[in-house]
Amino acid sequence: MFKKITTALLFTTASLGFTTMAYADHHGMKKDVVEVAVENGSFTTLVAAVKAAGLVETLQGKGPFTIFAPTDAAFSKLPEGTVEMLLKPENKDKLTAVLTYHVVSGKVMAADVMKVDSAKTLQGQSVMVKADSMGVMINDAKVVKADVKASNGVIHVIDTVLLPKE
Repeated sequence: MFKKITTALLFTTASLGFTTMAYADHHGMKKDVVEVAVENGSFTTLVAAVKAAGLVETLQGKGPFTIFAPTDAAFSKLPEGTVEMLLKPENKDKLTAVLTYHVVSGKVMAADVMKVDSAKTLQGQSVMVKADSMGVMINDAKVVKADVKASNGVIHVIDTVLLPKE
């Protein structure tokens, strides 16, 4: 009887270990920044914009990238018609500039952000970084969730779309 229980426990433990590894493999560091954003569900506008700009392959590259990712709610704060205008094929360059203004080369974790006051984006301009007891701000955007890890970088969720200077 004891042997049967021990065997059953070992089998169950082994199964749980396999399930845990499969879960970690499925939800862990094997997903790139684009896949993490797609699966999250709060970035449908951002993902649509990345696709429209032709940046999916780039952001699925080796990286590492730090993405300041505006939520769908952040995009909804833009003036009416802005997103639709940016998604038009004739505005691809402007859309690309806006999106690459949300990306910094390298993997910058929240602890690292506390040590800088600006960061140069892939778009070419820098974003201002302010960290205090109230949290972290990237320009006028508040970081609402930091350090969402991906295989090729990190995502920091922000509540406002960053717009580069024209």
